[in-house]
Amino acid sequence: MARRALSTSPDREKVPIKRPRLDTPALTPDDYRNGVMLAPMVRSGALPTRLFALKHGAKLVWGPEIVDKAILHAERVVDPATGVVSYNGQQSKAMFSTHPLEKPYFIYQIGSSSPELAVRAALTVHQDVAGVELNCGCPKPFSTHAGMGAALLSTPDLLISILEALRAALPPHISVSAKIRLLPTQEETLRLVERIVGTGVNCVTVHCRTRNMRPREKALQHRMKEIVDFVKGLGKDVAIVENGDCVGYEDARRIRAVTGADSVMIATAAEANPTIFSQTPLADLDTTFVPSYIRLCRYLSNYWGSTKFCVSQFKGARISSSKSAATAVRTAVIKARGYEELDDVISGWTGAEEFRAIEEAIARRASGPPLVMPAELAPSAHATTPDAEPEQPRVLDTPAEWRGNPDRSVVHDAPLLPTNERRATVPAGVSGHDEATPTPAPLVSVM
Repeated sequence: MARRALSTSPDREKVPIKRPRLDTPALTPDDYRNGVMLAPMVRSGALPTRLFALKHGAKLVWGPEIVDKAILHAERVVDPATGVVSYNGQQSKAMFSTHPLEKPYFIYQIGSSSPELAVRAALTVHQDVAGVELNCGCPKPFSTHAGMGAALLSTPDLLISILEALRAALPPHISVSAKIRLLPTQEETLRLVERIVGTGVNCVTVHCRTRNMRPREKALQHRMKEIVDFVKGLGKDVAIVENGDCVGYEDARRIRAVTGADSVMIATAAEANPTIFSQTPLADLDTTFVPSYIRLCRYLSNYWGSTKFCVSQFKGARISSSKSAATAVRTAVIKARGYEELDDVISGWTGAEEFRAIEEAIARRASGPPLVMPAELAPSAHATTPDAEPEQPRVLDTPAEWRGNPDRSVVHDAPLLPTNERRATVPAGVSGHDEATPTPAPLVSVM
């Protein structure tokens, strides 16, 4: 199959890009602290999404998990027009793309169950990333069936050996981190965390669900504070990041205040709105964000199928735009078979201008004071006087609409509830017993 030609849009042909000169200092544990992060997400964590997340305040961004063997056979290609670095598979389709602009803030996540393969995969991409992370939390069968992801929680010796091999083989300026899930008991979790922080990692991210818990089950954030205090008691300079049920900047501040976590990572809510890292995230996404996103995707030659999928996940409040305007944009994207059919939707700015705006936002951050997210609630916008009535205390719970069964356009592949309530699975957080994830049976062809 021939490789798809690069876009011939005017902004690619007529606007030369001046390559940014970026210093890439080594990430330290402090770089993982006091911020809100974009979580690794398969399909949704594309390069354009990561760039917009950085523009709107994400301190660091994670790429989607890439299995070690896959990247070993990829061809590294640099687009001379935009600087995009693509690792192309056998069909010439990029399995992973990045850009020098995000490099100082970009963490590459590896799926592996082999120290040797993990090291080879990390060395393949290390010139384009600031850090490498071992995925120890993905519960999906495509990962666990090969002993990767959450399966590593059951083989802690292997998990530790991979982290030690990565730290020993990678250059000192490449950060190493791990992302885990809670184990069934707190004692087991603390024992594993103690071993992980002893491998030389800079950061451990804890998804506050166990292996068998699903997104519709409330994250066990109450278990996080003991983990944070435990690591501090060890005297190790390792950042601890909370992941699970955060819906935005202010909610991240609440979670930090409650759990003591150094930072907070957002996945599902960021998939629905990549601007939620800002104190003032965009609303009316169909008119305020989708056109900009498509312009940037076209400029970067992002695979159209990837762009269309990501746009389909965007969901937010409609405040000022009309329903008809939002519907018109959505309908046009759904019907389009390529960027060229959306010229009316993305008219105005060019993709190069969108890229420059992101570049300027990141440059301002790099030259300004450190990006810090306080671990407390924002003060009230209303000034008080001595005679004023005391303000009613705020409810510090995550909004209720993010509990229960999320909308299908936001959370994918969430298991359906059983029709017989007596057969409903008791959540692991209630039963205290974490069942093993069953290995799917091989497909059998029917002749």
